[in-house]
Amino acid sequence: MLDLARFALRLLCGMSLVWCLLPRRQISSGFFRIQMLVALGLAVLAAMAAGAGAAGAAASGSWSVVRGLCGGLAGVAFIGSVLWTLERRRGGTAAAVAIACLATATLVLAGLPGAGGGPRSAAPMAALHAAAELTAAGLLGAAVTGMLLGHWYLTAPGMPLEPLQRANWLLAAATGLRIVCVAAAIVIGPPAATWSGTIWLWMVLRLVAGLLGPLVAAVMVRRILKYRNTQAATGVLFVAVILTFIGEMTGMLLQRELGVPL
Repeated sequence: MLDLARFALRLLCGMSLVWCLLPRRQISSGFFRIQMLVALGLAVLAAMAAGAGAAGAAASGSWSVVRGLCGGLAGVAFIGSVLWTLERRRGGTAAAVAIACLATATLVLAGLPGAGGGPRSAAPMAALHAAAELTAAGLLGAAVTGMLLGHWYLTAPGMPLEPLQRANWLLAAATGLRIVCVAAAIVIGPPAATWSGTIWLWMVLRLVAGLLGPLVAAVMVRRILKYRNTQAATGVLFVAVILTFIGEMTGMLLQRELGVPL
């Protein structure tokens, strides 16, 4: 259950960070209203999973704080949905920034060693855990938000392409940062010579599907958007979402086996 809470927090954190980096003036308010409702659902899911998993966790106190912060996130997301519904863009933007800041802090707390993310370790390993959580959040958030934004062009076909192009660039950048973080974890972790056959299989899936796949998808979307075909680009981004989900869930399994955030 704690892994489910972390995954929901990663997605919420990443999506909210992408909102802050998109050219919001070029996107209709309805998109952000729906995004706030998605954030509300993710925050409630994370709070419920954290509450259920904290009972058997060694660091239940930390997860109790995480659950409380998730409740705050849900409240801000609800307020944000109301503001975007009323076309209060300045207030809605403030809510998006607040969610991004609070979700980032909550995710880092949830991912620290000793808080459900693994055994307690030295400061460098704690920093690696924090970097892994944030880069995973960025990758998941960029993929999902980009895909949802692509679907929004069916509702608002007159929107310029810049928001979708920006989201795609963010996906490529987040994938690059995630590759660096995973490479660092592999170097720090147990030697490859000690890996079992199952570990090798999962590692190949993690690297090919979870890292190479989204990077290829970002290149494909960039080329497709030259022809202004948002529907085809959205289809490719949907594949990128599936690949990133597979990759990050595989990374969580490998983290349990190898003790490093992959």
